[in-house]
Amino acid sequence: MGLKNLIQTSRNHLSFYGWRMVLVGCLFRFLGGGFHFYGFTVFALPLSKDLGINRAATGLVFGLARAEGALEGPLAGYLIDRFGPRPIMMAAVLLTGLGYVLLYWVESYWTLLILYLGVVSLAFGAGFMHCPMVLANSWFSRYRARAMALVSCSIGVGGALLAPVLAYVVHYYGWRWGMVLAGAVFLGLGTPLAALVRRSPEDMGLAPDGDNPSRPTQGPAQPVEGGTAPPEADIGIWEALRGAPFWLLVVSTLFRVLGLSTVIAHFVQIMVWKGIDALAASWFLGVFAALSLPTHLVVGWLADRLNKARVMAVCMLVAAGGLLLLTYAQNTSLLWLFLPLFSLVEAAFPVTWALVGELYGRKHFAKVRGNMGFFYQWGGLIGPAAAGAIFDATQSYKPTLLGIAGLYLISACVYLLLGRTRLARARSGRTS
Repeated sequence: MGLKNLIQTSRNHLSFYGWRMVLVGCLFRFLGGGFHFYGFTVFALPLSKDLGINRAATGLVFGLARAEGALEGPLAGYLIDRFGPRPIMMAAVLLTGLGYVLLYWVESYWTLLILYLGVVSLAFGAGFMHCPMVLANSWFSRYRARAMALVSCSIGVGGALLAPVLAYVVHYYGWRWGMVLAGAVFLGLGTPLAALVRRSPEDMGLAPDGDNPSRPTQGPAQPVEGGTAPPEADIGIWEALRGAPFWLLVVSTLFRVLGLSTVIAHFVQIMVWKGIDALAASWFLGVFAALSLPTHLVVGWLADRLNKARVMAVCMLVAAGGLLLLTYAQNTSLLWLFLPLFSLVEAAFPVTWALVGELYGRKHFAKVRGNMGFFYQWGGLIGPAAAGAIFDATQSYKPTLLGIAGLYLISACVYLLLGRTRLARARSGRTS
């Protein structure tokens, strides 16, 4: 009987409707990662040559888009919690797809800025970044880290599969047709996906994780994998802002976003600086993106069983070592080794949001995440623009890479400090 019950429980878990919502979130991140997040670095060199702009100006476009996401964060969080993810995701698909098609006709740097910031990126962060994570947090509790890891790694999978295709189109047909391809796929696939979104398990008479709806999600602690879980949190945004964990998460995530955004935005240029030709560098980018799948799954699995703050600290230490390897590598084999080490930076993202869900609960998750984004996403503006300016002045990425490695060491220390806060200890089931 015990084996039969285990098999039936596993079947019920795998057939849970929440996994369909995770799949929708994965596909959204897949498109956004392949054509937008990783896609930008494919467009960077041909854009700069065709429009006659330097690397600092190109990096500024990428950075300003991230800054726009920061400014929108609190409003996006409120709208998602108020109206649910579906209308936000639909708006993001339409604006992003239309914006990419319109970029075909760009002839100046200022037109590029207007279209990229005013149309393409206007709702991208809310629809393609925030909403999929909100879905994972809304539909799961005990398996939150794994659900979020699946959603998060889809960015890298999209980069691995779509960025090389985009690079091929750009190389042989020009960056303008690459823009049209991206816009057409966003509109053609994103629109029906957004229509499938359901807000929460409660809206369908279900419970998080596929549990029996009659079983309360809040109340006495219930046994889960790896120990005993405390009752689900329900902490509002104003209470969150007054606590140390919120600001420790902001600081550590700021450094992580600054470094990752900088490396992604300049990835092809960095590889060219290391002696790799541009087309081969796009394949390095694809492999780097593909590595996010195994690293996300392993790190997400560990995070559901171990202390999440310590897991993130280890990820940042390893990534800092990868950056030192990239900086001083003298041959191609060492550049290949850099890729899996640095991929742990992305793998730490879903653990961050799983910890946010663990600390603050499901009801106010989007608002907490959006307000955190208001502060940490400025790293996406500062890093790429500064790296471009430093390279223009020195013709080297060495100062930038060493600086990011230092910030990652600080971030690891902040994560360790975060795990020692009273709220983090209480929510992980330990007494303070």
